[in-house]
Formats: sequence, C-alpha cells, structure tokens
Amino acid sequence: MKKKPFFTGRYAGYSFQSFKKDLLSGLVVGVIAIPLGMAFAIASGVNPEYGIYTTIIAGILISIFGGSKFQIGGPTGAFIPVLFAIVIAYGYESLLLAGFMAGVIMLFMGIFKLGSLIKYIPRPVTIGFTSGIAVIIFVGQVANFLGLTGVEKHESFLPNVKEIFLHIQTVNLYSVLTAVVCLITVIITPKIIPKVPGPLIGLLVSTIVASVFFPAEVATIGSTFGEISNALPQFHVPEITFERLQLLIGPAFVIAMLGGIESLLSAVVADGMTGSKHNSNRELVGQGIANMVTPLFGGIPATGAIARTATNIKNGAVSPFSGIIHGVVVFLVLILFAPYASVIPLASMAPVLMIVAWNMSERHVFVALLKTKTADSLVLAATFLLTVFVSLTVAVEVGLLFAVLLFTKQMSELLVTAKALPDPNHKDEKMATHMVTDIHDCPQISIYNIEGPLFFGSAQAFEQSIMNTINYKPNVLMLRMGKVPFMDTTGESYLSSIITDFSKQGTVLISGMKPHPISVMKKTGLYAYTGEEHFFEHTGEAINFSLGKLDKTKCLGCQHFAFKECTALSAGLEFVKTATDKEANNLK
Repeated sequence: MKKKPFFTGRYAGYSFQSFKKDLLSGLVVGVIAIPLGMAFAIASGVNPEYGIYTTIIAGILISIFGGSKFQIGGPTGAFIPVLFAIVIAYGYESLLLAGFMAGVIMLFMGIFKLGSLIKYIPRPVTIGFTSGIAVIIFVGQVANFLGLTGVEKHESFLPNVKEIFLHIQTVNLYSVLTAVVCLITVIITPKIIPKVPGPLIGLLVSTIVASVFFPAEVATIGSTFGEISNALPQFHVPEITFERLQLLIGPAFVIAMLGGIESLLSAVVADGMTGSKHNSNRELVGQGIANMVTPLFGGIPATGAIARTATNIKNGAVSPFSGIIHGVVVFLVLILFAPYASVIPLASMAPVLMIVAWNMSERHVFVALLKTKTADSLVLAATFLLTVFVSLTVAVEVGLLFAVLLFTKQMSELLVTAKALPDPNHKDEKMATHMVTDIHDCPQISIYNIEGPLFFGSAQAFEQSIMNTINYKPNVLMLRMGKVPFMDTTGESYLSSIITDFSKQGTVLISGMKPHPISVMKKTGLYAYTGEEHFFEHTGEAINFSLGKLDKTKCLGCQHFAFKECTALSAGLEFVKTATDKEANNLK
C-alpha cells in the first residue's frame, strides 16, 4: 500500500525549505502588522491593544480556514469610517456584537456559495468608496499630525473638518516635528533598506526623538489610552438582545459586505502575483469564522489586507503557514514588549495612517475613470462623494443603483429594430427596389432586423418600432433575430404580443434565433404557440417558406413585375444565394 504524503491540498509538496521561506515572510509581515494594527484601532475609536488582538486571532484563523494560500488577515483601513461611526453611535460593546453578526453573515455567504456574486460589484463603485475612505482616513489624522487639543470626534466628515478649523490655533509644533520625522523616515526607509518595514522604523525613530528631546510635550498612546497591557485578552460574550440585533443588523451587513469585498479583492491580487487560484467561498467561510471568534476576545472586525498580503508574497511566502506565523509573531511582541508601545506619540501614528490612505486611494485609476466622462464616471463620482459626505452604506447602495440604471439604459439603447425589406436605402440595388410606388410598403411581407439584447429595458421600444412602422397587417412578418444574444421574460412578453397579434391573420417567421432566446420561448410556451416550422436557421430558408404564404389577389403588380417575380422576395432570395459567406451570415 502506497504511503500518503503528510501534506496535501494547499500544503502539497511542503518541505523544510518551504517552512524557512514562510518563517521569514511571516516574521516580516508580523512586524509590519503591529503598528498598523494599533493605528487602525485608534482611528476606529477603540484602544490600540484591540487592534493587536485582532491581528493575532483573525490573522491566524483566516490563514487556517480561508481560501487563499497567501492571504494576510487583520484590521484594515477600509473599516475605519464604518467602525468609528458604530463606536460613536452605539459604543464599543455594540461594535463587538456587530462584528460577530458580520462574521455570521459572511459564514453563511460562503456556505451558500455566494462568493462569486461579489465580483459583479462594478469597479467604479469599489474605486469610489475606496477613494472616499482614503480621504476620510487622511483628513481624520490631521488633528493628531498637528497635535490639536480639544478636538471632538464626530461621526460625519464635515463636522470633523470643522473641528480642525475651530482648534487650528492649538497647533503643537513638537507634534508636527514628531510627525514629520516619522513621515520622512517611513518614506525613505524602503529606498535605503527595502526589506525593512518603513512604518516600524518611522515609529521607532520618531518615538526616540520625542522621548529624548521633548518627552512631556506630545500626547502618547499611554497618556491618551493608558498603558498597553501584555496580558492575554479575556473571553467575553457581548450582551445580546433582540433590540440590539435589530439595531445593529444594518451596520453588521455593511461590515460583512465590505469585509467580503476587501478579502476577495486581496485574494485576486494574490492570485495575480503568484499564478495561484483562491476559493472565494472558502475565503468567506474563513473570514466569517475569524470575525465570529475575534469579538469574543475584544477584537474588531478583520478582513484580507491587500498591502500585507502583497508583502507576504514578495518576501517568499509558500503557504498559509506564513499567515499563522505572522499572528504568532504579533502575539510574542504583545507578551514581551506591549508596555513599551505606550510611549509612542499619537503624532507618530498619524503619518503611518496617512500613507496607508494615500496608497489605498486608487488615485490613478480614479482620475482615469473620471476622465472617460461616461456613465462609469457618474457612478464613481456619486459613490465617492456620498462616501465622504454621507456614509459608506448610502454610497454603496446609491452607487449600485446608479450602475444598474445606467447599465440598463445603455443596454436598452443597443437594441436596434430596422426594416430589412422593402428598404429603398439598402446598399444592394436589388434589395433596394421599391415595390409599391404609392404605398411604400408591400402588403404581402415585412422583414425586420432585430439586433441587441431584448429585455425589460428595451422590450417596449422593440414592440413600438415594429407596430409604428407597419400600418397594415402583412401576410408574412419575418423577424431576423440572429443578433439577439439574450432575452428575458419581459422581452418574451412583448414578442409574444407581436406574434399573437400577427398570427390572427398572417404568419410570423423567425430566422437565426440564438439558443438562449429559444430556451426562454420554450419555457414560456411561446415556441410551441409560434410553431416549430416557423423557425429557420437562415433567412433564405424563411423566404422560400414565405412564398407559399402569399396571396396573389393582394399583389399590386409592383410596377411591371408579375407576382412570381415579386421584387422583395426574389431579390432577397437571390441575394442570400449569391452573397459571400460573410454577407450571408449577416442575414441570419
């Protein structure tokens, strides 16, 4: 019996060399995650240690249960406006419950295989709210950068900007100096020592400068939030009542959607960098488990972190072990060095978050989309402005609504219904020969080209374009539908109305119809009602069939032609027979 390998699945072929690579990448990402975890927590309105708890617990669980080999989970900047608003409105305890509820939602999204649905969120919407979040984060750190005092935090963007201007006279030059030292260090470190995380060095250098030269002049984490304990987080179940569940279901849903989008975007980035393939539904399950467990230990909501995931890959990560190691590294730092973090100035945290905001702003894509001056530009601008000035919830809802409405309008405009025969403007002289000088329409047959999707947005215009151009009831109505790729039940309903109306005294023929519209017609019964013999693959076959449906008594002679030489039919049939393959295909 052949012995099974010890490592299978995502760990297939794993070796000691692989572990050394994971150890290095996990160590680097763990070091980077420490200042970011604290900074995200502070910006979200909670104590810095809660960000560290989240980095440890969620980071390990997402790596174990998630669907990406390289995903690094933890608190992220995208959550800051949402979490801060919840804390301001409902308090920290409610944030824990909302995070737990969001975890449940993501877990069920993964179980019911809804992971693929998130990819249908339009890019202008995701770029719009991501850029909006970046602006909120950046502006939210101005007060700490300048060392302003007496600033009151608000849920909305404009009141927070107003607070900055109201207290601008309280600028602390020592805080500004500390922030500038950190900013410069963060920027130049990667250029000098690429493998060393800039945020960590920036915090160390600026903290040393502030502690040595003006220790009592700047606010620190310790003076604002108290000393960071190196004790392990305590298990605690948030208070659950029916009223609180009702109150927090909206915020929980926003956290779940944002977490799902962010994590799957991060997984897609990882796939592009490594050539791997993530499991979107498993990723949502992992995110759900992490966000259900983390609040029980005081942690805030977490998701996949794009920048840290990319750093993980660049440093040679091989498997999810790197993510687990990153969580262990943060845990060891918490146990050994947590009290020392209390001396970090808040002014040092500000530039770290400002750079995070700058990097996540998608500014180049934002400007490029805006310059297109299309419907996407409108969706982008609306989502961005609503994110900044109203709320992320409203921004996403309105952005999606705009995207759907504008897409529907664009698709409806693609449907073109045009008369094919008789057509005096046709480029082919035989096809253009007009049969009835006075009436301008043949009483025997009308042929129409229909091109584009036939759905609820275009169905009424489709019906009207045919009804309004036919002032009589011809013996044969031929619809050439070879360029109708899609038809919904609304489109089918309007098509049914036309077929039912004309079938009372004539015949409706359909040529070139694609499989999808035919399947819809079969399901609704319209295919059987129309009659299978009235469907043709080619227009020429339909023209041949229609010859037997004409009435000689209705023929007006067409100038000097006899009935059997009806210009429309003979020219159309001859054109189909003699045209090139390309032209013949266009007549399907």
